[in-house]
Amino acid sequence: MSDQHFSILRLPETLRRTGLSRTKLYELQAAGEFPGSVKLSQHGNGVGWIESEVTRWVQGRISERDCRL
Repeated sequence: MSDQHFSILRLPETLRRTGLSRTKLYELQAAGEFPGSVKLSQHGNGVGWIESEVTRWVQGRISERDCRL
């Protein structure tokens, strides 16, 4: 693994940053249209999303909008 530093966003922050509902986020993720989550522990249900991947996804939505203008 490289020396890069990653921040993990929990679900509430991911929803806040994207404006998506929980259901829509998981639908997009299942369809391969949203970054996959990262399991935070082997024995728990906690997951998170890599901040930089979420940011790129949001930037992609902005770029799509700008191309249509």
